[in-house]
Amino acid sequence: MHELGIVMEIVRVVDELAKEQGITAVDSIVLQIGELSPVVPRFVEECFPAAVDGTFMKDTKLEIEIMPGNAICKDCSTVFNVLENSGKCPNCGSKTFDILSGRDFYIKEIKVPEE
Repeated sequence: MHELGIVMEIVRVVDELAKEQGITAVDSIVLQIGELSPVVPRFVEECFPAAVDGTFMKDTKLEIEIMPGNAICKDCSTVFNVLENSGKCPNCGSKTFDILSGRDFYIKEIKVPEE
């Protein structure tokens, strides 16, 4: 499960940023995980409490936004969701396509308490 290492790195990055910016509390961290990413959102959620335990982020919430895995058909230029259409174009049935989105993994936002 490589998600634990990923979550530990997220906590390290947020901690480093917080120190640079003088942030002492984080309400939530928002991640964007693509449907086609090798990162499994459920495992990230399961690892998060252990990763923040004993840190200033121990009460921080984790929010995950799933980004669609879209592709464009090389034969008819239809844009479609790869998973919903089992890897083939719903318009012409072709299985040749280029991925447009859904492989990414980002820290989208770090929300801090309002003063």
